[in-house]
Amino acid sequence: MSKRDERSIKILPRPGEGKRGETGHLGYLLRQAAGGHRNRMDRALAHLNVTPPQFGVMTMIKAYPELSSADLARMSLLTPQTVGVIIANLDRAALIARSPHPVHGRILRISLTEQGSSLLAECRLQVESLEQELIAGFTEAEETTIRRWLVSVATGV
Repeated sequence: MSKRDERSIKILPRPGEGKRGETGHLGYLLRQAAGGHRNRMDRALAHLNVTPPQFGVMTMIKAYPELSSADLARMSLLTPQTVGVIIANLDRAALIARSPHPVHGRILRISLTEQGSSLLAECRLQVESLEQELIAGFTEAEETTIRRWLVSVATGV
């Protein structure tokens, strides 16, 4: 390797170092944390053949039964196109059922099948262990403060 090549090699700071550490911008740190959590979720759900976006959509379907695809997109923080693909895949796997809205016939309400509910419960176990790791070392009061702060960041309040 030439001296010029050696000079052009830069050592990038790892997560937690330099501006990727405690002196970094909060917005960047939030994004970095979300990326790290997403990677852990990818690994935790992989053996169930479920992606984090699929898990998010199934969670919203379970929590708010009979939402439309557009509602699911808003609730899951995904694009309508992404939710459309997820819904098609969940439908193909018999994890959801769709039924027409009683007033707006063109709107299809979505609910989990028994198989979908069972799979979501297995996913939930995996994700709950990740969430326990997230709050490890914090008191209940600190966890409440963190949750309140995250909600205020999301809502702009």
